[in-house]
Amino acid sequence: MKRGSIVFAAAGVIIGGAWFVGASAVRAQQPAQQAAPAPTQAVPPIGPPDPNLQTVPLPSGKKVHLLPATLETTQWGWFDNAQPPVLRVNSGDTVVMETMMHSHNQVVPGTTIDQIKKLRTDYPGRGPHTLTGPIYIEGAEPGDVLKVTINKIVPRAYATNFNVPGMFGEFPKVYEDGQVKYLYLDWDRKVTEFLPGIEIPLKPFPGTLGVARKEPGRYSSVPPGEYAGNMDIRDFSEGTTLYVPVHVRGALLWSGDSHAAQGNGEVNLTAVETAYKELNLTLEVVKGRPLDFPRIETKTSWVTMGFDQDLNKAWDQAKAQTVKFLAEQRNISADQAARLMPTISDCRVSQVVNIKKGIHCLNPKDRARREDMERPTKETAKYYVSHAKDADLNKAMDTASMGMIKWLESEKKIARLDAYGLASVAMDCRVGAISDGEKNVHCLLPKSIFVAKR
Repeated sequence: MKRGSIVFAAAGVIIGGAWFVGASAVRAQQPAQQAAPAPTQAVPPIGPPDPNLQTVPLPSGKKVHLLPATLETTQWGWFDNAQPPVLRVNSGDTVVMETMMHSHNQVVPGTTIDQIKKLRTDYPGRGPHTLTGPIYIEGAEPGDVLKVTINKIVPRAYATNFNVPGMFGEFPKVYEDGQVKYLYLDWDRKVTEFLPGIEIPLKPFPGTLGVARKEPGRYSSVPPGEYAGNMDIRDFSEGTTLYVPVHVRGALLWSGDSHAAQGNGEVNLTAVETAYKELNLTLEVVKGRPLDFPRIETKTSWVTMGFDQDLNKAWDQAKAQTVKFLAEQRNISADQAARLMPTISDCRVSQVVNIKKGIHCLNPKDRARREDMERPTKETAKYYVSHAKDADLNKAMDTASMGMIKWLESEKKIARLDAYGLASVAMDCRVGAISDGEKNVHCLLPKSIFVAKR
């Protein structure tokens, strides 16, 4: 697949031996129908970067690798384990990388929803995400685990949330009309005003961070898997660590789909979508402790997860991973772990829009410090609530989340597409009691997001 030529609408800047194209320049692309690993440039390439100029010493004596997001260091919408690495580092090194907005920085303030839809329809088979990488970690071999610690995240000052008309999201047939919103991110107050009088707390996290798949070939960046990828788990934020199995030599790490905030469910397809001026990661190879599926460690919990096109099967996988983890952690049998799980594990619907839907479970390190495990069926002092139960977890999720959206329309008098978007960025859908005959979903919306209009 071949990328088209780039028409420069703004001056390029040479960074680290490669052309960095400003947002207005990238928006002016006239891409062809296909995409290829190397873009056609408006000026002749000046040669490969000097890796010595990508590494800087710190006063502590440690080294940091700098990885700008350019057309040479990013891919639009796909992973490929044959892609040459754009950076090579040693285990234990720190990488400071940039990320771009979607579609090679073309989804920025001013881009219309019709243009956003065209960026998807004109390029079928790949995702919207711009992914920085891959990074090759020396010594990483199949069977190892890559430990990725997020030290710091510095986002841009703006973000977007959009509904692509008639495509994607949890309810594409209901919302056949589209809308895009651009938001100012107030990092002093750590909020964004989604609508007048409605402020969303900001908690940035990479929607996509993963290693290369073991299968050769080019794959869409949309579905998550055993390689992590587009997990959209909002608990994977600054100060947390991902453990992911290595499938190819060097691991090959990418990140993109950068978020400033997201609801559990991400129902309209998008979160508070932004890009990062700095994603600061420490990368370590773990030998002799094999892992079959990703796990996340936060300050208070271990996070297990499951992914499948069917939310029931995603739950089955999340449950199996949680039981396995609890049995290992506490040195108990699988049967004992299965009985323990409902009493301590807090499971939530990560997202239902990435081809493979996701469920993740927070397993507290200390019961006294565990997350809010509330599963109300009606309004509480803290939350507005929509609850549904069904033998099919997909239907329970659909009913509960739509119930909240319709409530926002009728009770808060919020326009339908705004209600859909607000649910996507702020609603917290939690998995309740599960049995063969009945599965419960509780969708909560914090009352604290509704503030006095300024």
